[in-house]
Amino acid sequence: MVSKAMGALRNGLLSIGSVLVFWIFAQSFALSQNPPQIRSQSGLPKASPPKAIDKKLPLDGETFLVDTSVAFVIPATKEFRAPTKPWVWYAPTLPNLPGPEERWMFERFLDEGIAIAGIDAGESYGSPDGNRVFDGLHREMVRRGYSSTPVLLGRSRGGLQTLSWAAANPERVAAWAGIYPVCNVASYPGLDRAAPAFSLTPEQLKEQLKQFNPVDRIEGLAKSKVPLFAIHGDVDTVVPLELNSGLLRERYREHGGSMELIIPPGQGHNMWDGFFQCRELVDFAIQHAK
Repeated sequence: MVSKAMGALRNGLLSIGSVLVFWIFAQSFALSQNPPQIRSQSGLPKASPPKAIDKKLPLDGETFLVDTSVAFVIPATKEFRAPTKPWVWYAPTLPNLPGPEERWMFERFLDEGIAIAGIDAGESYGSPDGNRVFDGLHREMVRRGYSSTPVLLGRSRGGLQTLSWAAANPERVAAWAGIYPVCNVASYPGLDRAAPAFSLTPEQLKEQLKQFNPVDRIEGLAKSKVPLFAIHGDVDTVVPLELNSGLLRERYREHGGSMELIIPPGQGHNMWDGFFQCRELVDFAIQHAK
């Protein structure tokens, strides 16, 4: 009788042990899939540390996140002529840009005490969403002690976002420059491709084009006497001169603004050294940095 009772007890304990082991295993698996959130003193979950940013720059610098956007800064190697921390704001900042082509002019900015920075706004084409990403970098750079009035420099489609942000913030811009810059979203990438970035249909973007198109929004820059500069080839079929830098100069002058435009003959949308080793562009940026 006792043996039977002991056997039943042993079997019961084994069953309970099996259930307990299974429960512990299930809980461990659940925790591995959904780790508990670490909470700050306010009781709100702390943000997870960002993953390492894999971005190669043409010169030594720092990469970091502004919200979820990858940004970079290449600090100046010398003191600036005034007790400020000026910077050139380069765009587009994409996985492969800025590239080795920019090294020559970047080195000259750094030697004059001017840093270079940028942020990846994606294919935003000068949209309000892109401007908000740019707002974030501007806040971060000012927080780091840099000037609140950078010189903006847009290469190709980087012209759209830099000029759009400049048009929306003329009081925060020392100067604007471009290397075969896109200034007219109707020219490049065209309304069909650009419309989703504005959360509009192509038809809606066409109706509201003057509200969003950088080349149509430059009056405030002219009133603030922000100087402009561009170098743009005369046989550019990707970003036609007459629909972009040429149109920008024409309209800017109509508003009383000042713009210098260099037109290398026989050059298109290419990697010609003269675009990226343009002494006039570098001197323009250095002159207006503050």
